[in-house]
Formats: sequence, structure tokens, C-alpha cells
Amino acid sequence: MTNIKKSRVIVTLVLLAAATALMVTAAFVTTADSVQQTFWALVPPLLAISLALVTKEVYSSLFIGILAGGMLFSGFSFEGTIQHIFSDGIVNVLTDSGNVCILIFLVFLGMMVALMNRAGGSAAFGRLAARKIKSRSGAMLSTVALGVLIFIDDYFNCLTVGSVMRPVTDQHKVSRAKLAYLIDSMAAPICIIAPISSWAAAVAGFVEGTNGLTLFISSIPFNFYALFTILMVVALIVMKVDYGPMAIHERNAIQGDLFSGKRPDGGSMEDVENEKGRVIDLVLPIVALITCCVLGMLYTGGFFSGKDFITAFAESDAPLGLVFGSFFGLVITLIFYAIRRVLSFTDCMKCLPEGFKAMVPAILILTLAWSLKAMTDSLGADLYVAEVVKSSAAGLMYFLPAIIFLIGCGLAFATGTSWGTFGILIPIVVAVFQSTDYTMMIISISACMAGAVCGDHCSPISDTTIMASAGAQCDHVSHVSTQLPYAMTVAAVSFLSYIVAGFTRSVWISLPFGALLLLATLWVIRRINKKREAASAKETT
Repeated sequence: MTNIKKSRVIVTLVLLAAATALMVTAAFVTTADSVQQTFWALVPPLLAISLALVTKEVYSSLFIGILAGGMLFSGFSFEGTIQHIFSDGIVNVLTDSGNVCILIFLVFLGMMVALMNRAGGSAAFGRLAARKIKSRSGAMLSTVALGVLIFIDDYFNCLTVGSVMRPVTDQHKVSRAKLAYLIDSMAAPICIIAPISSWAAAVAGFVEGTNGLTLFISSIPFNFYALFTILMVVALIVMKVDYGPMAIHERNAIQGDLFSGKRPDGGSMEDVENEKGRVIDLVLPIVALITCCVLGMLYTGGFFSGKDFITAFAESDAPLGLVFGSFFGLVITLIFYAIRRVLSFTDCMKCLPEGFKAMVPAILILTLAWSLKAMTDSLGADLYVAEVVKSSAAGLMYFLPAIIFLIGCGLAFATGTSWGTFGILIPIVVAVFQSTDYTMMIISISACMAGAVCGDHCSPISDTTIMASAGAQCDHVSHVSTQLPYAMTVAAVSFLSYIVAGFTRSVWISLPFGALLLLATLWVIRRINKKREAASAKETT
């Protein structure tokens, strides 16, 4: 056993021992009622996240968090714990219509990816891209550009960009961990600054007593985490700098190991050499999918019943719309391949279970993550955090945007949901500032959204993070561990920028301050990396 594995085992055992001691203590000093709306409500997700990051095994870590939540809720009653875990947790989340729609969307999209691979469309697109895109930087910038274009919904963004760009990035030896980071960074951060997106509609819906969409648009320049994440991605590519675990994955990819030894699909989704395959066999299904999904979302919002485009989009049922769109996209793909005779009917049907199987890891992680969130909600974590925000509003006015950003980060990280964080914090911010300080309200709402996206970006139990892993077909824990140092760098810069914004109340000062600080940080890291490489080269010679 290597020293690294020994250290990981020791840390895991220590963490499990500490968790056991914590739960035993809770059994003696708390009751089912005394843990409600207290810090204990955040213990289950924090335990699950810590275990996942240390053990590199996500399934058991999530279930241990769920078990801890059930025990706390039931007052450590065996029967109550089992009832809460399954009846109120796993079964409940799998009977929620929105959750089921997301799972169906995943399955349909997995089937489409399997069909495109079997038809040779992905391989043909990879060959074309190899002729047009000449460098690793070009492949990564193309991924970023496509992510910016698909701003309507983060789930759709993650899976579509992954399906299209995997052949390109594989061709140029970009690690799957880096691809997952690019996908994740162009999903939620793009959606949260796009006025026409499912996220904009959700945020506007949480604001009462004022025009939510107007507030959303006004808050975009102050959404530092989203803006700096986009800047970070472009700067990393242009400056050719990587650090932390990502640097190891990128070095391995250049040597031919795109997965750094951790392949989630077991090789089941490899591109297939099909002599009949053409680029159109990838492009047309993707275009059909995008078009059908947009139409599906507009349909659920009442666009075809007379509502205008903006209203229909704001009131759409995004998960259901994605189900409609992905189903018709799949049907169009099957019909198109039949007309082209690129695949036989038997081959098409064989692809359906293959696509389903490829999405099983993402489906399992999502189900466990949703169940963990149900445990957290049942313990009153949202009310506890709301009370913390209210109590800090009076004496720390100028620091409040930075504080709200940190609270949003922590809550979204622990619960794995941005939208839930919006629902908790935005109404509080509006109530505190609506009649007293409009500018500070805008900055604080931006801080809330930025913190929620940051926590969501970092959290292993976030559905968007899970989708990014699925889209890149990357090991989930590898994606989280490689992305975390980058996200934390942007979070630190954003935190300092919100302090500046709280005092100056000017985007013209705080935004350039943060952008320059981020670029300076990357420049310093790049210099340090070069010195280390030079020192290593001297040692080898």
C-alpha cells in the first residue's frame, strides 16, 4: 500500500471515528425536537461531503449522510430512522414529478449519445474538429464557446456540451476532469447571468413586492462569482496554467490517460467506427434536441396558448419541457438514422439500454443527493440559516454582501442546491433593504446568487456538478477534487470584491478590482509553476 493510500485510510478512519463520536454525543444530549433549526441540521450533508472528498467514494458517503439525517430526525429510533430514510427520503424524492422528469431527461439523452456514437457521428465530428481545431487551447475554447451559447438551462447545457465536445477534447488529449470543469463552469455561471433562462425565471419568482426580472438584470454586473468564473476559465486556457489535482490529470492526459485511471463507464460508451457515419449524424440530432427542448419549455409555459415569449419562458416547467424535448429529439434521431440507413433497426434498439446503463451512475448519485437534501430540509436547515442572516444584518451593514456570499456558499455547498438557497436568502434580503437602501439590496441579491452558484459549483452532492460529471463521462469524485481549488480561488476573489462593493457601492470599482486580482493571482501561480518545472529539470539533469 502506498503512503498516499495509507494516509487516506487513516484520515477516513479518523473521520468515521469522529462522526461516530459526534452521533453518539447527539444521541445523549439531543432529542428529535432539539436538533430542529440548529447547526445539527447541517451535520448530515457536511459529513457526507467530507467522507466523499476523503474516501473518493461517493455512494457510501451519501448514504452515511442520509443515515445520520434520519437518526437525528427520529431521535435515534431504529424504526423512525428507517421510516424517515425511505418513506420521507428516497421514496419521496423519486415520486416528485420534477425529479422524475430530470431522470427521464437523463435517460433519453443517454440513449441519444449512444445512438450518435454507434452511428459514427461523434467520431466523424472528432475527425472534422481535428482538421479545424489545431490545438488543445482551441479545443477548450470551443467548449467554452458552446457552453456560452447554450444558456437556457444548466442541466441541458452540461449534457449537450459534453456530448458534442468529448470527441474534440479527446482528440487533443484534454483530460475528462478538465472537460468536466469547463462544462460545469459554463453551466450555472452562464445561466445565472442570462436574463432568458430557467434560472432567471426561478430567481424572479422568489422576489415578492417588486419586479423580479428587473432586479435580476440589475444584479448581473455585481454577480462576481459567475463573471470571475468565466474570466478564470478563459485565463487558464490562454495562460496555459493548471494547479492542484487538475495539473496531475492534465499531465496524465497528455501522456494518453484521459481518465487518470478512473473511468466511470467501463468503456461502454466508446465512439464506434462506422464507415457510413458523417458529421450530420451528430449535428442534426443535437440541433433537433436543442430546438425541441426550447419548444417543450415554451409549451409548458403556455406560449402556444397565447402567452408572450418572455412570460411563457418565465412560467415554464423546465424539467417537464426537457422531457418533451428530449423525447422528440430521440424520435427524430431514430427516424433520421432510418432514412439515412446509417444504423439498422436492431442496432438502434441495442443503443437504448446502452444509453440507459451509461446514465445509471448519475441517476444513483442524484437520487442519493436528493434524499440527503430531504433529510436536511426535514431538520430545518433553511430556517436556521435564515435566522443567522437576519441576526447579522444590523451590525455589519457594509460587510453584509460578503457575509451573505459566504452564507450562500455554505448553504448551497451543504445542501447541493442553488435554487433552494435563492428561496431562503433572497426574500430576507428584499425584506431588509427594500424600503431603505435599493443599491445595497441589488448588491446583496447578487451576493446571494453568487454564493449559491459557488456552493453549488463546489459541492459533490450538487445536481449540476453531477450532471457535469455525466456530460464529460468523468469520475464524479475526480471532477469535484480537481475543480475545488479553482472554484475556491474564484470564491476568495469574489469575497474580497464584495467587501469592496459594500463600502464603495460601485461596480466600476469592485468589478475591475476583482478581475485584476484574479489575473494577478493566476500570474503568480504560473510563475511558481515555471520555477518548480525549472527546478525539476535541473534535478533530473
